[in-house]
Amino acid sequence: MFKLLRYVSIFLITSCLLFACYAWAPTEFKRPLLKVEFASFVGEYPGIIAQEKGFFKAQGVDVELIHKRYTKLEQANFSAGKYDGITSSLGSFIILSATNPDIQGVLVIDESTGADVVVAQSQIKTVADLKGKKLGANLGGFSEVFVIKMLKTANLTSDDVNLVKLEALEIPQRLKNNVIQAGHTWEPHLSEAIKLGGHILFTSKQTPGLILDMIIFRGDTIRDRPEDIRAFVRGWLQASTYWKANVQEGNAIISKALKIPSNTLSLEGVNLTDLGENQKLFQSSNPNSIYKTASIYADFFIRSGNVTRIPELKSLFNSSFLNPAS
Repeated sequence: MFKLLRYVSIFLITSCLLFACYAWAPTEFKRPLLKVEFASFVGEYPGIIAQEKGFFKAQGVDVELIHKRYTKLEQANFSAGKYDGITSSLGSFIILSATNPDIQGVLVIDESTGADVVVAQSQIKTVADLKGKKLGANLGGFSEVFVIKMLKTANLTSDDVNLVKLEALEIPQRLKNNVIQAGHTWEPHLSEAIKLGGHILFTSKQTPGLILDMIIFRGDTIRDRPEDIRAFVRGWLQASTYWKANVQEGNAIISKALKIPSNTLSLEGVNLTDLGENQKLFQSSNPNSIYKTASIYADFFIRSGNVTRIPELKSLFNSSFLNPAS
């Protein structure tokens, strides 16, 4: 009996020790999703391919992509800390940085080389015909700079037209209803505007280097999750390369995800920038660097009174995530 009790005691003690070890064993910490918001321009769509093809996950990061259609709402949500990152035109990034100095651009995702257009009613044949007419644009950002550059080609200024604040998606219907006679937009809204009788008056092919889109991250995310951002950048660049090599498949993936017609998707007029191009763009000594283009926007926004202060431009760009070995 004594031996039996001893064996039972040993069994109970061993079981308790094993249970305690199991109970106190460290559990694997699962990192939160990297939340990145994107808008409705074709150059911002490689993220969809990276998500659907598993490129982000393969690179080591779990991503949640949030698609929004209204620029101001997107920026407000980002500023409120609802998302870690956001796609943004360089011009809009400069505006956003005035009230959010702790953000940085880490990757140039595309350059518009014709995809941004000013579409006009049929009676507007030339840029000069816009004098005295209503011109729609998303004022206070890159869109305003773009249309002013266009007006300059006909020796016009913003004083020669009536600028109307509109989002790109609003342009087709506003043209149809004669609220405006011309407006700045892009696909898929361009196809709708043309169906409604509009035609292309001016494109970003005539303003090389002006319209760039970037990935922007919050400063706390950059400091706390650098490896996740580095993995995100790798996955995005992988998707850009894949789409350029597999256009039809890429279009089909995006069409299904966004529920938009695939015939409104085209890489024509859009340069999806690769790693090498990014490394050059982030070099301040490069005459075509983002610093040079950023200063064009910064100077314009200061002069126009859109902002009263802009952070030091060099603090706004972070090229460290372009180095795969870092």
